[in-house]
Amino acid sequence: MTKPRPPTVAEQRARAQAIEQQREQQLVLEAEEQRKKKLRKRLLIGGGVAVGVVGVVAIWYAVSSPDDVEAQCTRDDVVVEDQYCDEEYARSHGGYVSSGFIYIGGSSYRYHYGGSSVPVGQKVSGGSYTMPKGANISTKSGTVIQRGGFGVSGGSKSGGS
Repeated sequence: MTKPRPPTVAEQRARAQAIEQQREQQLVLEAEEQRKKKLRKRLLIGGGVAVGVVGVVAIWYAVSSPDDVEAQCTRDDVVVEDQYCDEEYARSHGGYVSSGFIYIGGSSYRYHYGGSSVPVGQKVSGGSYTMPKGANISTKSGTVIQRGGFGVSGGSKSGGS
């Protein structure tokens, strides 16, 4: 059997350079992997913060969104046509408005808020005659009595206690 010859100086130098290049490439790959890992971590943290902010905004919106309440015009706790609780209608028919009541021809009308929606001629149930604060209040016919929300008030003065 023949013995292999020892490597020449040039071959030894080339082998050492190849090993050094492999080591440098490995260091570059490790550094790139560390950079990607750090970036992923930052993205995950940033994503978590974004989800948290979106959650807080969604909760704030849900809490601050005004309730939708239906108002029904009533006379002696019985639902009547919405027109009788309209101030313009009352005035055009010789009536007047006082303390949330609308008086037309000896009869008094007022809005009933919330509760079960019942047809004209039926007695109201549930709800209240007190106008809820900060709620979106409208009638079955679509007349807006009050628009709710933060710092928002006003609307028709025909409703109330």
